[in-house]
Amino acid sequence: SHGAATLTSPGKTPGDRSRAGRCGAEGDRAEDLMSLRTALSDLFNERTNYDFIGRTRRWFVLSGVVIAIGLASLGLRGLVFGIDFEGGTAWQLETAKAKGKPSVAEVRDVIKPLGLDTAKVQVLGNNGIRVQFEHVDRDLQDKVRDALANYAKVKAPDVSVSDVGPTWGSEVSRKAAQALAVFLLAIAGYLSWRFEPKMAGAALAAVVHDILITVGVYSLSGFEVSPATVIAFLTILGFSLYDTVVVFDKVDENVSRISAVGGETYSALVNRSLNEVLMRSLNTSFVALLPVASMLVVGSYLMGALVIRDFALALFIGLLTGAYSSVFIATPVLAWWKEREPRYRTLRSRIEGRSLTTPTPVPEMADSESTGSIARPPAAEEVIAPRARKRRRH
Repeated sequence: SHGAATLTSPGKTPGDRSRAGRCGAEGDRAEDLMSLRTALSDLFNERTNYDFIGRTRRWFVLSGVVIAIGLASLGLRGLVFGIDFEGGTAWQLETAKAKGKPSVAEVRDVIKPLGLDTAKVQVLGNNGIRVQFEHVDRDLQDKVRDALANYAKVKAPDVSVSDVGPTWGSEVSRKAAQALAVFLLAIAGYLSWRFEPKMAGAALAAVVHDILITVGVYSLSGFEVSPATVIAFLTILGFSLYDTVVVFDKVDENVSRISAVGGETYSALVNRSLNEVLMRSLNTSFVALLPVASMLVVGSYLMGALVIRDFALALFIGLLTGAYSSVFIATPVLAWWKEREPRYRTLRSRIEGRSLTTPTPVPEMADSESTGSIARPPAAEEVIAPRARKRRRH
């Protein structure tokens, strides 16, 4: 009994403590739910105050790791270019339902006696077959077609043959590179005219970021790069720049208030601008990703419409990285660059110096009714100093 007395508090049974524990857990869950509701309400009503710029190093390290992995894969494995870029001959067909799902090994055994030992063989969906090899003459094309038709239990005309010469492939590659160069130059010129050259440079840094990540994903996954991929690529770069322009437009709108108030650094202003357009950016990205995800998952993989796979995959990857880079790459780069201008460097020094001193006491406002004069509001410097100290503590 003595041992039991030492383990049990006077007036409280184990059942009481169990109920108290349950009540405490329920209280914690209710508090977490309330915090989540408050956070969502702040996000929806644009009252967030996330410190994006203060965590710039974290975003850059994350992007750097992803880009480094992609570049390593690119150096070791390279990219899988489609026939339109490399040139060659491709055979594509669908096996009969009675044949069942084709096998890569079986297809290789069929074409090996014809000298196509190193051909690239792909199984598309449940019953599709694609064989790609270097350019061959018409007689060998017909022999391969007949062998594949016999294997798949279909008629020879059901096997489509595409033949692209090396000159055409190099021409497509050259035009794709030219289209990308013209795109970047046009965007740089427009952003420099609409905003300023440093904003154009920050936006192009985000575009390069998106290009490197997308190329790295394609190298890691082994998906084929086709003309549809290039079209989707240019589309997603346009979306990424649209999201960046939305943020930069808000920054440009708020930048005039620095000289008017004099109590906010350029980084703080950029951070505030990001919070003001955060909900819009999330809504735009989410709405854009929904149909692309449907096209990729439902259309390409569930319904077997593989002709749209390359296009949908490039769009999905690009929209995702574009939404990320607009907030976490382009804007931090802009803030870092602008903070090195003499004007904003001096402003930061003045604000940081002011935050280390005791603010001047605010004189009591005169009674406008007794003196007949308007009460003087506190000066900007008298209000900003406590706010600056608060930000410094955090």
